[in-house]
Amino acid sequence: MTRTKSLYLLCSAAPPVFDVAHVIEDAQARGWDVCLGLTPMAAHWISQSLDGLAALTGHPVRWQYKLPGDPDVWPVADALLFAPATFNSLNAWALGLTDKFALGVAAEAVGKGTPVVTMPCTNAALAAHPQFEQSLATLRGAGVTVLFGEDGFVPGPPGVDSPPHFPWQLALDTVDATPTA
Repeated sequence: MTRTKSLYLLCSAAPPVFDVAHVIEDAQARGWDVCLGLTPMAAHWISQSLDGLAALTGHPVRWQYKLPGDPDVWPVADALLFAPATFNSLNAWALGLTDKFALGVAAEAVGKGTPVVTMPCTNAALAAHPQFEQSLATLRGAGVTVLFGEDGFVPGPPGVDSPPHFPWQLALDTVDATPTA
């Protein structure tokens, strides 16, 4: 009997997070057992859907660290997708700041050698900040596949609430093509 591949899907508070149920369904159709982790603000944004998302995945939706001594409630990850990943989340992750559950899980995945893919979601003004490119370079240097620019998410102008198209299919295709742990 073969074990189902486990995918940790981590999301920041950016408008594409509202599509997460469809992304989970697509990943499941591709053979992934999906565990959903959120930043606290993303959890707030989709708070009305958390129970339904837990039912959809069959796992608790997490946005907070467990207490010491509590059991792990997710299977071990075979791959991790952090998308949408905001300007703030990417910079904090690259700097090793793990005060938020999703950031800690992503940082540990890199250290464990778990295949990690991320797709930023930010506007062009924030993407022009010098720390952003340094953070992307740091994550790439750590082995993270970063889908940004011509090969991923292309940022739009500031002030636009929702990007016209967030390439979720590209993110899932990249995860599928990445050798798993």
